[in-house]
Amino acid sequence: METITVIGGGIAGLALAAHLDPDRFRVTVHEAREEVPPVETSLAMWPEAQRALDKIGILPAVRAAGVDFGRMALRNGSGAIFVEAAARGVVGVSRADLLRLLDASVPASVARAYGRVATLPEQGLVVGADGVHSFVRRSVWGERHGARLSPYLALRGIVEAPVPPDGGGEYWGRGQLFGIAPASRSRTYWYASFRSELGPGHVDVDEALELTRRRFLGSAPAVGGILAAVTPPATLAQRVWTVPSPGSYRRGGAVLVGDAAHGMTPNLGRGACEALIDAVTLAELLNTRPLPAALQAYTRRRMLRTQAVRVASSAMARLALAEDVVPVRDRLLGLPGRAKRAFRQGGR
Repeated sequence: METITVIGGGIAGLALAAHLDPDRFRVTVHEAREEVPPVETSLAMWPEAQRALDKIGILPAVRAAGVDFGRMALRNGSGAIFVEAAARGVVGVSRADLLRLLDASVPASVARAYGRVATLPEQGLVVGADGVHSFVRRSVWGERHGARLSPYLALRGIVEAPVPPDGGGEYWGRGQLFGIAPASRSRTYWYASFRSELGPGHVDVDEALELTRRRFLGSAPAVGGILAAVTPPATLAQRVWTVPSPGSYRRGGAVLVGDAAHGMTPNLGRGACEALIDAVTLAELLNTRPLPAALQAYTRRRMLRTQAVRVASSAMARLALAEDVVPVRDRLLGLPGRAKRAFRQGGR
């Protein structure tokens, strides 16, 4: 049997371990923590990611645990809608639920090890599934490929109340954004981002929340209502980090998946989706091809796609969090809505 060591037991690492052929590979998953992160957040599962979950065998359970997004709106800071469209086929699911379902799908033959990895094994394939601050990427690709700090602070969490009527969507203000989406039929997932010098390591949640409430004071009523219901224990506050392109997702006996390969800003909601697709693609290639050919094909299939998403997400962040060109941005974003209204009035 061939040996595969997966560094990182998050979404990408568990999905890979769940889909590898247990009759061909001896797999060990290393994870720093035994418990699920205490603060609950939500993830958008786009159709491509759902197809990956279906191959693992947990799509029905994910859909049962999640909620359809329905219609999504892009709004200005006051709540006026720029664009509204149906988010067809997009399912929101709790990160904790997704991790639990992935973990349960990992074969019993997969060994588990907990604690931080200090050295990489010299034998077998090493998979870096250890996130944006990947030890594998830094060790094999070099420190110049380490994570890069963005100027943005991100807060997110879930409140125990349904999405406010006509309040869902993403609000783009001057240098700040706020998102409201369903976490379930009775709970709301929220997120906020703006430039901040808090951190970059540990961010004090109380301080970050107080700053957020001041930043969004006078925003749309739905935003104010959510922030009034938020509590520090149910909030995650972090600086946003990204990673540069490593040039190739394979080097020697190591390969990268998920955020370790293409950590990006969260503005397109694609990070977890691309991690799932990475993992299933790599597993299927390893299950059916010799190791060198599988790794070469994996890089060829996933490199261009994921790096394009990473760049697009960064561009979206700059647009959403723009400060100097907000009037021009808002006029351009409002054109589709004005054209639609004019068309309707002309047809009367």
